[in-house]
Amino acid sequence: MENRKDEAGRIQIKETIRSGKAVLGMELGSTRIKAVLIGEDYTPIASGGHDWENQLDHGIWTYSLEAVWEGIQDAYQKMADEVRERYGEEITSLGAVGFSAMMHGYMAFDKEGSLLVPFRTWRNTMTGEAAEKLTELFQYPIPQRWSIAHLYQAILNKEPHVKEIDYLITLEGYVHWKLTGKRVLGIGDAAGMFPVDIHARDFDREKVKQFDELVKEEHFPWKLGEILPKALTAGEDAGVLTEEGARLLDVSGRLQAGIPMCPPEGDAGTGMTATNSVAVRTGNVSAGTSVFAMVVLEENLKKVHPEIDLVTTPAGDLVAMVHCNNCTSDLNAWVGIFREFAQLSGAKLEDDELFGLLYRKALEGDKDCGGLLAYNYFSGEHITGFEEGRPLFVRKPDSRFHLANFMRVHLFTALGTLKTGLDILFQEEQVRLDGLTGHGGLFKTKDAGLRVMTAAAGVPVSVMDTAGQGGAWGMALLAAYRIKKEPGETLADYLAEKVFAGQEAVTAEPDEADVEGFHQFMERFHAGLAIERAAVEALR
Repeated sequence: MENRKDEAGRIQIKETIRSGKAVLGMELGSTRIKAVLIGEDYTPIASGGHDWENQLDHGIWTYSLEAVWEGIQDAYQKMADEVRERYGEEITSLGAVGFSAMMHGYMAFDKEGSLLVPFRTWRNTMTGEAAEKLTELFQYPIPQRWSIAHLYQAILNKEPHVKEIDYLITLEGYVHWKLTGKRVLGIGDAAGMFPVDIHARDFDREKVKQFDELVKEEHFPWKLGEILPKALTAGEDAGVLTEEGARLLDVSGRLQAGIPMCPPEGDAGTGMTATNSVAVRTGNVSAGTSVFAMVVLEENLKKVHPEIDLVTTPAGDLVAMVHCNNCTSDLNAWVGIFREFAQLSGAKLEDDELFGLLYRKALEGDKDCGGLLAYNYFSGEHITGFEEGRPLFVRKPDSRFHLANFMRVHLFTALGTLKTGLDILFQEEQVRLDGLTGHGGLFKTKDAGLRVMTAAAGVPVSVMDTAGQGGAWGMALLAAYRIKKEPGETLADYLAEKVFAGQEAVTAEPDEADVEGFHQFMERFHAGLAIERAAVEALR
């Protein structure tokens, strides 16, 4: 019976592919470009990937345009190859296509469509002066990685290319432009180019005027509104794949033009989509090498907080983003020490088993980690005011130093900086949140990851199996929404009722003792920042 069911499913997938109803999502991440093809039930049926790395070019972190297209074409081809091998079908048409990429950054083009300076990615921290001045001007947080910060810094630096700008865009918006000819961008990433008006679902016109007034003495041949893309919300018409675009995407020449394209979105937007976290009072937290939380707000924040970025969901609802550079790297390094000891003793433990043993041991520790203190700062953290970091472990002679507390303190400190940002939202701004959905490496050991995150956030935290599908899958869902949404159907309703209906999740409720223990640890964490600062100064 099971074999018969599997064969029926395979026949259905073959028909979906043959009839051009499969939907493609692609995401250009920092180290990997991924293509995910989904069927009519929204589950992945094929995928392809391409590894790539950014380059340091004259002090600028960048990717070349050649690398962009080589990676897209390779990932697409590998996905198409998997379709051929698994289902015996060739892809000639698709129901819809969507592209996502690393948020923000700076890509400036002239009237001929030529890139004026190498693509400046989110990773560059070269716009501090501009970000500070614009934050003050707009009374709105402008992070260094935002496109407007890059543009204004180039103006402050008197870079000659600025007067030649005809189009300013982010990476996925550039790809979409070349595939469709349309100068558009999903509002979630548009909100990381320049502040948006969440009521108008567009760039904030008053702030656009403020910027034009700020730079009027430069006598540029453009106004800001003329060089920005048109902001679109999820589900809107973002054009179709052109003949030229089809050849760019599929070098085999099999893919036909005319396929609907959805608004291109940033990786934060696809993460929200992939975790069903686009409704007001929901949020998601991604915890791996770095950690960030996205909280969908009911209303604007009362104050400007440099620690909090403001972006939007793909539907245009305001989102508070707490982003931290460091999460599990130091924790992983300590687990590596225990791995070495296990190997030395002759024990054979797989990584999942080793992490599980140590993470669960942490649950046996004292609620406040027994007086231990650690910092996981491989690099700096803007939330706590560090430009550099030094991983650090500290204890007093009378601290309760044993394995459970040792592992617990490293799990706690992995989320310490994140909690600093969340406390601004929950305590200072009185933001209300019904729950968070977690994804990333910290949650592989679900029971421990959930317990620690609920202790840090103080709200219920859930983990779904599908969260591991990642941003390319989230982009495919947005592409499917473009062609499948009913009149008046919101993105939140579409995800809840069609994609995630019946989806099983593991949810942990906050334990009062754990929450109080994390609070006590955070008092020690903030008091000890002077130790971390001294380590940065002393260890050069």
